[in-house]
Amino acid sequence: YFRQMFKCDCYFTNGTEQVRYVARYIHNRQQYAHFDSDLGHFVADTPLGESTAKYFNSQTDIVERKRAEVDTYCRNNYRVFTPFTVERR
Repeated sequence: YFRQMFKCDCYFTNGTEQVRYVARYIHNRQQYAHFDSDLGHFVADTPLGESTAKYFNSQTDIVERKRAEVDTYCRNNYRVFTPFTVERR
């Protein structure tokens, strides 16, 4: 069996002042490529991920969509989860 996995994380500093979006691509429990919004492009983590990162970086629509997910995914969901996580005492 082979397992393919995609995981994304949002990192918040000072609320939504500085937001970092990281999307990880994993095959058989090994991360082979990732997108980091601070870098603005895909990065290969293993030799397996070099062709994937090169392909994704050549597709401008994919790169622009990932860059936009900082606003559409992270900042949007921050407003949804803030009452449950930040203001909880």
